[in-house]
Amino acid sequence: MASDGLEGVNIARETQPNLILMDINLPYLDGRALTTRLRSLPHLTETPIVALTADISDGSRELALAAGCAGFLNKPVDVDKFPYQIESFLKGNVQQLDDKDKSIHLQRHAENMVKQLESKVLELERANQLLYRLDRMKSDFIVLASHELYTPLTLVSGYSNLMDEHLKQDDEKVSLPQTREIAGLMSTSVLRMQGVVQEIMNVARIAAGRLELSIGPVQLGLLVDSVFQAFEDTLVQRNLSLQVNEVQAPLLFGDGSHIKTVIYNLVENAVKYTPDGGEIVVKAYSSGSGVEFAVQDTGIGIPLEEQKQIFNQFYTLGNVDNHSSSKSAFEGGGMGLGLTIASGIVEAHNGRIWVESRGEDRDSLPGSTFFVWLPIGSAKDAE
Repeated sequence: MASDGLEGVNIARETQPNLILMDINLPYLDGRALTTRLRSLPHLTETPIVALTADISDGSRELALAAGCAGFLNKPVDVDKFPYQIESFLKGNVQQLDDKDKSIHLQRHAENMVKQLESKVLELERANQLLYRLDRMKSDFIVLASHELYTPLTLVSGYSNLMDEHLKQDDEKVSLPQTREIAGLMSTSVLRMQGVVQEIMNVARIAAGRLELSIGPVQLGLLVDSVFQAFEDTLVQRNLSLQVNEVQAPLLFGDGSHIKTVIYNLVENAVKYTPDGGEIVVKAYSSGSGVEFAVQDTGIGIPLEEQKQIFNQFYTLGNVDNHSSSKSAFEGGGMGLGLTIASGIVEAHNGRIWVESRGEDRDSLPGSTFFVWLPIGSAKDAE
């Protein structure tokens, strides 16, 4: 038994079968192409290969015989006749085609094999392009992750040296407020590094299907307000307007901490791609048996051809060579994991996440809107 043609070739190379029953519809290589391949092996030139298939289309039998099959049987088999049919093929019975039919169907068989080859070449080209993109994306991710860790690490090193020099002074010259300020800056840098590591760990858990959820009642309005407060300073610095429409969403059951991460990542993404002076709107409302919330911005938008890829691991819009160390600046820093994490969390809640944008235009600023739908669930579901 072989599950596909390639496995069948390998088994046939290692053994000397008395007879081969060949399906026609097989993955990778169909049964006719596989028969031609097996006939090229010296120890199988005389082995009876019998097509056993449900394919009753016009010309199917003739194509199989032209490809090298000794016989052609249809499924479902007649269990009474089948042993005698097999016995006849083992004794040398061969179903024949006349020369004219054989010539015609050999030509068709050759054309079909060329089409299969062309199809496989195209599949390999697409797979190669995908592998190239994945390799490039992972290389970009390594650059971004190194940059994201190196920047706060450099600050920690610098502030640590500054703290050391400061504490070496005479006691009366040591300033407590300055010491606290340096310690605070070091703490901020450490928190940033912890955030980078946490993002990487979250992506790893999502990829492995090990994201743990702590289910409980969630008030979406409170989470939105909390995220709004986290961006207050950035909004002021960049003259951005963040409008939170009245949240009219019922209580839902989910992991409040992870859902907050989804909202935070979507707002952060909107801040990142909205020029100074722009507007961001967050709204939530009931939608069928769930809750839907949206984050809309007046930013540069997203290219149409990239909208299906932005939730993929390591995918980052733009050139990583232009990476900025500031996470709050326009087109600022980040590792390109925010949307991946958001998508993984939403899927873990059996929800959906998608984006709508007319495309990218830095002049007209078409903006983007990210939507998330989560099922409401119940206390029973939570249990």
